[in-house]
Amino acid sequence: MRVLLLYPLFPKSFWSFEKALELVDRKALLPPLGLATVAAILPQEWEFRLVDRNVGDVTETDWAWAELVILSGMIVQAEDFLEQIREAKRRGKRVAVGGPYATALPQEVETAGADYLILDEGEITLPLFIEAIAQGKTEGVFRSDGVRPDVTTTPIPRFDLFDFNVYDNMSVQFSRGCPFQCEFCDIIVLYGRKPRTKEPSQFLAELERLYELGWRRTIFLVDDNFIGNKRNVKLLLKELQPWMAAHGYPFHFNTEASVDLAQDAELMELMVACNFNAVFLGIETPDESSLALTQKFQNTRDSLTEAVDTIIESGLRVMAGFIIGFDGEKAGAGKRIVQFVERTAIPTAFFSMLQALPDTALWHRLEREGRLRGNGNINNTTLMNFIPTRPIEDITREYIDAFWELYDPVKYLDRTYRHFLKLGAPKHKAALRKVSWVSVRALLTVCWRQGVVRKSRWRFWSNLIGILRHNPQVWDHYLSICAINEHFLEYRWIVRKQIESQLAEFIASEPQQPVSPEPIESAAA
Repeated sequence: MRVLLLYPLFPKSFWSFEKALELVDRKALLPPLGLATVAAILPQEWEFRLVDRNVGDVTETDWAWAELVILSGMIVQAEDFLEQIREAKRRGKRVAVGGPYATALPQEVETAGADYLILDEGEITLPLFIEAIAQGKTEGVFRSDGVRPDVTTTPIPRFDLFDFNVYDNMSVQFSRGCPFQCEFCDIIVLYGRKPRTKEPSQFLAELERLYELGWRRTIFLVDDNFIGNKRNVKLLLKELQPWMAAHGYPFHFNTEASVDLAQDAELMELMVACNFNAVFLGIETPDESSLALTQKFQNTRDSLTEAVDTIIESGLRVMAGFIIGFDGEKAGAGKRIVQFVERTAIPTAFFSMLQALPDTALWHRLEREGRLRGNGNINNTTLMNFIPTRPIEDITREYIDAFWELYDPVKYLDRTYRHFLKLGAPKHKAALRKVSWVSVRALLTVCWRQGVVRKSRWRFWSNLIGILRHNPQVWDHYLSICAINEHFLEYRWIVRKQIESQLAEFIASEPQQPVSPEPIESAAA
């Protein structure tokens, strides 16, 4: 069986970083780990080609070669996902689909023409699909019926299918699921509230494979909450640290975690010792009432400002997510988010309007209240897909203004500078990376654009001199975060234009008054 593994296009987004990636001759931030894992689970006597449309097009040779096309992706990729199904069917190919989008909205991919719907988690449903293929079935829907797979059986992904030269980071996974119950989150719907983890030896085998293949850059652990099972994470880190030391610290690690990481000094120390250098936190909002309403209680137990400071001071750079548009939210939410980001000096603040994603607790509540107006999309350029409790025009204007202010070039440079001063010198050993012409050219380009061409030039040089004086060991990493502003300088214009356009369409077609939500029972109730 000749299988074409196809990953659909992402629209321009907060995380696409095109302008920054161009500096280092790379095309995408992360490869499609899910498809590489699918290839590892399918029969190894089958032949595979992987085409990530974010780094290259499907060729006529690819289409002619394929006997079966398999697509996987997220809701944000829906437009190209559906188009590729239709294109494959136009060419007479059998099409199988899976992943978060197909699982959340199976009717959409089925309507587009998909033959096989391999839903839920592949460790359970892919074997059902393989059996159906062996029996000669030409269609089918395969579900796990609520059963969660044991991820200790997951094979090493087929990393060899990736072109390492086009990706900036590599993807790996240690756990699935999250113990919390945030109302808007689809992770607990897709993967459950009991985090399941791989064995340390299994995870190290994946790293060994990447090492053998020559990867020597950053690895992003795609776990939605890396510390969901703290006991098992600590067991992993205690085995990972000697492996990293024996291999000369070949990777940096980044990941996502809940804010309660700040409460565990041992865990932060272990992460830093293993060469973790950044963590993404789902802060969402500094408004405690909104956090309680959306059942994100883990963010209300301690001061969020102190938690961020603690994590940074441990040696972990903080990125964070923020949301505007919660029910009962008071006016000025956008300004309060900007103030929090400035106070905590978080350079990279992912900011979006609240979306009700399919099958989440929020989705079902809004459906009962008759307030839904679409499927939802987690891109920053998407208007909220429900009628909020305060005027949508007010929320939208606050969102645009706050996004614009967050990525003002001078404010971004200042936050990055203060963040790296607070971060301190690296607490881990790291081998000296080879200097290449690409990296030298990227450095010179950033210095030219931000230090000569733009009005922020005086701030750029004064901050860089400050870093060289007070924390010189991080100067290269500091400049790499400064370089990301190349993306935001363009992207904030895209956010403003697209959101304003959608708002105008909404006002013209669906004028609505704010509504009062139904009471939400607490978790204790």
